[in-house]
Amino acid sequence: MIIKKFWLILITTVVMTGLLLFSVSASDVNVQKINNLNSNTIKGVDISSVVSEADSGVHYFDEAGHQESIFKILKSDGVNYIRVRVWNNPYTKSDNGYGGGNSDLEKAILIGKQASKYGMKLLVDFHYSDFWADPSKQNAPKSWRDLSYAQKQKAVYNYTLDSLQKLKHAGVDIGMAQIGNETNNGIAGTTEWPEMAGIFNSGSAAVRNVDKNILVALHFTDIQKQGNDEWISKQLHDYNVDYDVFATSYYSYWHGSLSNLTQSLSDVSRAYDKKVMVAETSYPYTYQDGDGFSNTINRNSNVTLQYPVSIQGQATALHDVFQAVANVGSAGLGVFYWEPAWVTVGPKSNLDNNRLLWEKFGSGWESTSASEFDKDAEGNAGGSSWDNQALFDFKGKALPSLKTFKYIDTGHTSK
Repeated sequence: MIIKKFWLILITTVVMTGLLLFSVSASDVNVQKINNLNSNTIKGVDISSVVSEADSGVHYFDEAGHQESIFKILKSDGVNYIRVRVWNNPYTKSDNGYGGGNSDLEKAILIGKQASKYGMKLLVDFHYSDFWADPSKQNAPKSWRDLSYAQKQKAVYNYTLDSLQKLKHAGVDIGMAQIGNETNNGIAGTTEWPEMAGIFNSGSAAVRNVDKNILVALHFTDIQKQGNDEWISKQLHDYNVDYDVFATSYYSYWHGSLSNLTQSLSDVSRAYDKKVMVAETSYPYTYQDGDGFSNTINRNSNVTLQYPVSIQGQATALHDVFQAVANVGSAGLGVFYWEPAWVTVGPKSNLDNNRLLWEKFGSGWESTSASEFDKDAEGNAGGSSWDNQALFDFKGKALPSLKTFKYIDTGHTSK
């Protein structure tokens, strides 16, 4: 029923042509042209939560206020690549989802088919976990916890191979596969570099055997730490890891200067002849909280914000990350914006109902079931901590900053 509901929402259009649910905004953004882009520059977004959002009743609207498929909106505003995370089994034995979009392979296939329908490629982000994987935690999937290293290598290979084959069989245009997510300190429960390298190579080998045209990406973060990128890329080289793209997360309020971003990616590219990109970035357009669940970046966050917290500030922040990657040269592939569609499932005045939706459909950060897998989960139905960094407003209407993906090619001056 959930999957059917998602498809119905995607194909549903406004019954009365031209019906405006919101007044047409006169706001716009100024975006400078980036001269050293090319036709293959990746202009990507990660919309891994969009199926759970749709199942929770979220609709999306273009800037004029017309209800439309989010994929059509993204495509028309310049997006050409979709990134989607994949968790092995984000459910309890009784089939209660952990939240965070309940991002399993089935949802990745749904998202990938729609992306392909609108001419966008898919980046498959394998976490090799059942829930969030990042520098602080790289928990192996439940079914892998008792495996030996050799068994885990085989499991990674088989899971990657099977997942990609199913995506391709569904007609998904896979452009890239990411072997692990922010894997500075481990992958799939493995934390020592010789074994990490073996896991990376198991995933890479599976990608190569499915389709040699699919790029293999590895993803790291904390590029602001001096020597971090140099040390990681050297480990990859010394342990003969097979990959094409060195990817990093870059959030300006956490990860240092743009000049350092360019320098770090340039150093890796020159030293090891690799493509480079930013796999995640975002920036807040408001301090407001839309759903009653505290936002990651708010007025009390202990961070320095380099841009105004506004729609224009958001557009400029995104532009500048594109510029920083473009400054690397031809090895700089492009940028992905993280979860621009993870908007509120209901207003914060209706918090109790929001919690029910987060819990039932996994459209919040985590559900009450998540603590079964992740001991650090808080054990409550948490919402979107990212709604103030989305490229859609709290009601699902596209912000003018979404057009940054298109405007970086031509430049645009607000009138």
